Amino acid sequence: MNILAWVVLGLIAGAIAKAIDPGARGGGILGTMLLGIVGAVVGGSLFTLLTTGTLALTASGLSLGGIVVAVIGAIVFSYIWNRVAGRAVL
Repeated sequence: MNILAWVVLGLIAGAIAKAIDPGARGGGILGTMLLGIVGAVVGGSLFTLLTTGTLALTASGLSLGGIVVAVIGAIVFSYIWNRVAGRAVL
């Protein structure tokens, strides 16, 4: 996937994840994009683990299914990040 597709996927998935799970996150547009990109990698890896049974570092692509996987991955990553950082999570 080229860099422009990563940026678009990151922005879309990060914005949706922040809208679903609004927390005390800052970072602006760059933070939103990075959350979406990390969410795509986390979600793609979890999806590969659940479907094939093997753990591989993969990322979702720029499609409707890829955006859904990236949003779920971003929410999972955000939850784990808040737990590790010691912030209050509902």
